[in-house]
Amino acid sequence: MKHEEEDALNRSLVSPKDRFGERLKTNLSAEGIQAQVIESELSSLSQTLEELAETGDVPRAAALILSARRRYIGGEGKSAAYAQLLNADLSATLSNVFLIDGRGLSPITVLTDVRSSDVLIVFSMRRYREETIKLGRLFTQAGGQLVVITDSEECPLAEVATALIKVRTGSVSYADSPTAVAAVCHLLSTLTTASAKGARRRLAVRDQFASKIALYQPERGTGD
Repeated sequence: MKHEEEDALNRSLVSPKDRFGERLKTNLSAEGIQAQVIESELSSLSQTLEELAETGDVPRAAALILSARRRYIGGEGKSAAYAQLLNADLSATLSNVFLIDGRGLSPITVLTDVRSSDVLIVFSMRRYREETIKLGRLFTQAGGQLVVITDSEECPLAEVATALIKVRTGSVSYADSPTAVAAVCHLLSTLTTASAKGARRRLAVRDQFASKIALYQPERGTGD
């Protein structure tokens, strides 16, 4: 019951302005705020992972991604950062992973060539960006598969999602928590990579080229 009440209050605070006025009290010390944030983040992360372990939603999404011919990832606003995070992990071990960022790859370019073997992974968090909603709906209408990572089963794309992953973003800050979202990105990419053929080879080749172009600082004790 406590979690349900907390969720209801959290969902009622729609904008960062609303959350700021409700959550951040001027009479709290920095240490007091820190303690509240730590407790809240631990709770959100724990609840999310426990729920996902019961539902099996992440393994189902990973299977969809693994079987796809092309994998597209998208998100707008803050969700664009989540999309970049997942793209960085998946593209290291899988081929044909594309980030829809509106610059190198635009939504309209993707929509003009959707196949039934394609999958689109989108991050759709409140207040639910219209661009993401339209992209997801049009992608499914064109015949593609849709994986939605969201904060509610009532998000606008839930009804058309092939797989839905719900994360808890409750927070004591003016901003909804990104902690569980980042953890789900890590979990999803790990499950997908674990079953991906050629993942080890791709990682080895990446290391070779990273060394040739001096992409990273040399580790201490390894010489020039």
